[in-house]
Formats: sequence, structure tokens, C-alpha cells
Amino acid sequence: MSEIRRSRAITEGVQRAPNRAMLRAVGFGDADFAKPIVGVASAYSTVTPCNAGLDRLARAAEAALRDAGTMPQLFGTITVSDGIAMGTEGMKYSLVSREVIADSIETVCGAQSMDGVLAVGGCDKNMPGAMIAIARMNIPAIFVYGGTIKPGHLDGRDLTVVSVFEAVGEHAAGKLSDGALAAVERNACPGAGSCGGMFTANTMSSVFEAMGMSLPGSSTMAAEDAEKERSAADSGAALARAIRTGLRPRDILTRHALENGIAVTMALGGSTNAVLHLLAIAHAAGVPLALDDFEAIRARVPVICDLKPSGRYVATDLHRAGGVPQVLKLLLERGLIHGDARTITGRSLAGNLADVPPVPRADQDVIRPFDRPLYPSGHLAVLRGNLAEDGAVAKISGVKTPRMSGPARVFESEEACLDAVLAGRITPGDVLVIRNEGPVGGPGMREMLAPTSAIIGAGLGNAVGLITDGRFSGGTYGMVVGHVAPEAAVGGAIALVREGDTITIDADRRLLQLEVPDDELARRRAAWRPPEPRYTRGVLHKYARLVSSASTGAVTDR
Repeated sequence: MSEIRRSRAITEGVQRAPNRAMLRAVGFGDADFAKPIVGVASAYSTVTPCNAGLDRLARAAEAALRDAGTMPQLFGTITVSDGIAMGTEGMKYSLVSREVIADSIETVCGAQSMDGVLAVGGCDKNMPGAMIAIARMNIPAIFVYGGTIKPGHLDGRDLTVVSVFEAVGEHAAGKLSDGALAAVERNACPGAGSCGGMFTANTMSSVFEAMGMSLPGSSTMAAEDAEKERSAADSGAALARAIRTGLRPRDILTRHALENGIAVTMALGGSTNAVLHLLAIAHAAGVPLALDDFEAIRARVPVICDLKPSGRYVATDLHRAGGVPQVLKLLLERGLIHGDARTITGRSLAGNLADVPPVPRADQDVIRPFDRPLYPSGHLAVLRGNLAEDGAVAKISGVKTPRMSGPARVFESEEACLDAVLAGRITPGDVLVIRNEGPVGGPGMREMLAPTSAIIGAGLGNAVGLITDGRFSGGTYGMVVGHVAPEAAVGGAIALVREGDTITIDADRRLLQLEVPDDELARRRAAWRPPEPRYTRGVLHKYARLVSSASTGAVTDR
């Protein structure tokens, strides 16, 4: 070794000595400093049942990573419960938490110079939050889903958390007694795991599997089953292989992978939130993706799974029927997904599906064959018109009246709309408008599950429409249109709607139109003034200043 190289080595060794000293305190020995350091980012908490079982999965993954010759370092990130916050001021923090989670994982991995990261999540926002961080950092990574909750049971029917929201509407309409409502509430959520229908968490876990960032078959496992822990350990081993081979997230999160994620969302009848989150993940990965891409894929991919909220079955039923691999194989056989897309296993998506039967089993009807789809095209339609020049998202599965034109009933908040529904002030034919609930105006783009469930419970699901610049829970269905952009707080046309104006929602023509003459709209726009910010300090204030439109994923780093 030359004198210069020897001097440099000595200098670097001296500089690294404090780092090694601190790592020795957490269990490193001399041989461990040559091993890859891998972060295990865990959203474990007892705040919500979605995340209550994550600690054992993180520990299983940690042990597998250690056995595979890496040095795992466990750290935590936050989570909030959408289900618990729903219908309250606290729900404004839900979408904000996606950004906090992404930023926190990026911060720890960047500060500690991690060589890879395994993220463990099980709720609506810690899942896309983790994937946004993974795409930003582009260090070898894998996602481990915490698993779905098992269904509750009452009087021979399966229950989910959405059953409770709908029961509240039935109770308000005089269709359900106090005792019956209490029975639904006591039986809906029997243990740990994410909400059991094809709501947002199970949609995103399925999307991550379809995109190749989670192991095959892992996205529909029940949180409390032993196979979930084994899958977490297998995920740790898979990440160690990815580190050795240099396989990085952006090698996997390509345009083809994102299109596969959209296709499986349509086939499953998944959540509208998938649109928002996939746009954000694509932005983080540097992949062009727009609302019109969802519409193009919707047109050619049918809904082939009969899943709640608008269908009959829950995620554990889908798992028994063959899970996401079976759905993907059906799509692959018909050229509706990209089989050449790379995955975290090191194989292509088609390679992962090689042993999956080309047709679903005959002894189940959760997954339909292509000649008997639930709907001939996808359920998430992108609507445009003078009310949504930048687009809006409608979930049209289970909708019996795809076209509706009626008088606007205008509400400046979710609470005001819910009060009107529960008080019986909404009549068939009304089009409800909930505004100032967008990313900026809310701020935080709350989900409107409480009023939409109350509408269903009141028996008005096929009789009224609802549009909002806010979001919807994955548990929402009916003639509802969310993500209206531009939003009211920045001067979108939804801010100009007046009580009694005629609004047309036409899913077939993909139209959202305010039937008011252009010159009248111009007069209203000239008189419009932006509302005062609802928060002037803290995280909601910062979020409102940074967040982009829902049409671009509501991200904070554009």
C-alpha cells in the first residue's frame, strides 16, 4: 500500500471510529461492520387493529435478515387510524400522515446510510407512505403487509367496519333498533388486521404485489394466521438477495409495474384511493402517470372479483380462492398486464405466476371467469367537465343509475352534510355537494365515509348523487364522485355551485357538469374570494401550503 493510500485508510478509520463505537452498543461485533445494514421500518402500534400485529412480523423479518448475513436495524414510524378518525376533525391528519411516514422513513434511512429497507405496514396511509419513501430513496427494498382482519359474524352474515357506518344510517332512518346497532358494533371487528373488504388497505397490498414489491400471495393473508409471519421471514430473505444482486426499487417500479397495479385495482373492484396513491408513487419513482392512464386501463379491464363494499365477499375469501396470483394469471392470459415486469423475487411477474392455473377454481365464485365478469369494464371512472376540468374519480361499481341530473344541495363540510342526511332532509334526486374538503381546503382531504354510509343506510344509495373535492373511503359505494379538481379552496368550479343549481353526473359519458350558463359562472368567479386558511400554524398549515392537486396525487414535493 502506498503512503498516500495508507494515510487515507488511517484517516477514514479514525473518522469511522465513533460510528463503530455506537454500533457496538447495539450489538455489532467486529465481523458485522462488513455486512449490509438494513432498516426494518415498522408501523407497529396499538392505535389501530390494522397495526396491532406488526411487531411480530417485523421481528420475524429482522431474524431472517440476520440469518441472511445482514445487520437489521429496527425503527418505528407513525400511523393513524382512518376508521377511528372517520367523521371527525382528526381525519384531516390522515392523508397528511402519508407524507409524514414517507418523510420519516426517508429521513432515518438517509441519516443512517442504510443499504436496504424492509417496510412493515398495515393501514391505509402507512402503506403508500412507505412505498413513496422506497421509490424516492431507491435502495433495495421490500414491503410486508400486516394482513387483513377476519370478518365479524352476526346472524349468518359477514361484517366489516363499514357495516357499522351503514348501520348508523339504518338506525337514523328508523330501520334498526338500538340493540341491533349495538350488536353490529360489537361484532364487526373481531381482532387484528386491516379492514376486511377490498377497501384501501387490501387494495394497496394487492397493488404492491401486482407491482412486484411484495412477495407473491402475501397481500391477502389474514393478520392473525401463521403464514403471515412465515411470509415476513421470507420477505427478509428476499430483500437480502436483492441487496446482493443490486436489485433496486426503480428497477421494479417501472411504467409497466404501475400499469399492472392499475389493472389489478380494476379487476378487484378496489378503492378510489388507489388512484391518489399510485399517482404519488409514480411521482416519487420518476415515472410519468396521469389520470387519463387510469381511464384507458379501465376501458379494457373488467371487474372479475365479487368483493365488498359493493360485492359479497371479503379478502380472506379471495385468499382461499387463489388470491391476487390467480387474478393476475387471468389478466396475464388475456394480455391485460405486462408479464415481463421485474419483481422483488428476481423473477418476472410471468415467472412468478408460472404454476398458477389459467382459470379460477370451479368451487368458488369470488373470482369470476372472464366470460362472467361482474362488470365488463373497470369501476373507477375519471370524469371531466366544467365542474372538474382537471378530473374527478367516480366509483361506479354497484351503481344502478349511471346517469343522474338533479338539484345541488351544497354543504361546506362533511359534518353539515351528515347532519342533513341523518335528519332526513335529503330527498331522492338530490345531488349533494361537499366542498372545502380538498387537500388545501380541508386541509387534508378527509374521506366522506360517514355521509355516504348514512345515505346507504337510509336507502338512498341509488337515488342521490354526491360530489366532493375530498376523498372516499375504500368502503364507499354508490353514485359518488371524489377528488374533484381544481378544488374549491383554489377557485375550482365546485366553489361556484349554488343551492338548487342543476348538476349532471354521467358515468357512461364520464361527465361532471354544472348546468349553469358560462356567463353566469364568469360572474360568480369574479365575485369569488379565497377562504381564510383554517389553520395558521402546525402540520396542517404546512401541508396546506405545500400540497399539490388531487389530480397529481396530492404530493408535497412537486
